[in-house]
Amino acid sequence: MATLAQRLEASGAETPMLDARVLMGLALGLDRPVYGHEDFDLDDEAMAKLDVFMARREAGEPVSRIRGWREFWSMRFALGPACLDPRPDSETLVSAAIEKCRQKSNQPLNILDYGTGSGCLLLAVLSESPKAKGTGVDQQAEAIAVAQSNARYHQLDNRVKLLVSNWCDALTSDDKADLILANPPYIPSLEIESLSREVRCFDPILALDGGADGLTAWRELMPRIGQRLSPGGTALLEIGQGQEHDIAALADAHGLSVGEVWRDLAGILRVMEINNHNK
Repeated sequence: MATLAQRLEASGAETPMLDARVLMGLALGLDRPVYGHEDFDLDDEAMAKLDVFMARREAGEPVSRIRGWREFWSMRFALGPACLDPRPDSETLVSAAIEKCRQKSNQPLNILDYGTGSGCLLLAVLSESPKAKGTGVDQQAEAIAVAQSNARYHQLDNRVKLLVSNWCDALTSDDKADLILANPPYIPSLEIESLSREVRCFDPILALDGGADGLTAWRELMPRIGQRLSPGGTALLEIGQGQEHDIAALADAHGLSVGEVWRDLAGILRVMEINNHNK
C-alpha cells in the first residue's frame, strides 16, 4: 500500500494514501477503502484492474470519476462525463436552500434547479424537504440520464421532474418556482488553465467556462429568474469569488434584489439570495 501511495504522491495526488486504499478496494470489488491491517490476495484479474486504476489516477483523473460516484451531502451521486463533480463549496448552497425550505415548511414548495447535472443539489434539498417537489433542467441529455438514475437510487423520483432543456426553455410560461437553485458556469475563460488538472481535464467545460468575465451565464439567467419566481419566491445562486457586486448589479437591472448571503468553509462569499424587489 505504501508503494502505491508513493506513486500517487509523486504524480501530484493530494491524498495519496486514501486514494491508494480506495483504488485497492475498487480492484478487489469492494465498495470501501482497504486498510493496512486487512489481508487480501490480489489475483491476476484484480491486479490488472488495479494497474488500470492507478494509471488513471496518476494521469490526474479523480477517484470519484474512476469509481463512478461522489459522496455529497452524505449521499451517493453517480457521475458521468457530462456532469460536474460536486464539491464541498456547493454544500453551502444546499444548506441555504434547506434553511429556506424549513422557513416555509407548512406549505408545499416547487423548486427549480438550473443546470442540474447529476441532480445533487436538487436531490439533496428534496431529501430534507419532504413537502417539496422539484424540476431539474440541463441541456445535456447524458446529464439528465445520470440525474434520473440518482433520483431513483435515492427514491426521490416521485417528487422530481428532470428535463433536457436550455435553461428553462422546455417549461411552459406559467411554470413558476418558489425556490430556484443555480450553479452555472462562472469561471472566466482565461482562468480555466489555472485550475487543477482534476477539474480542467475531467469536468465538462460547459459546466466551468463562464465566458470572458465569468458572467455570461448570469446575463442569460437573471431575466429568466425574474420570470420564473413565484410571488414571494427566492433564488439561491452559487457564485465565483469576487462576483457578488457584478451579480447584484445584474439582479437590480432585472427588477431583483440581493437578500442574504452565505460564505463557504474558506470564508469566501459563495451563495447569494435573490428576490423580486416587490417581495
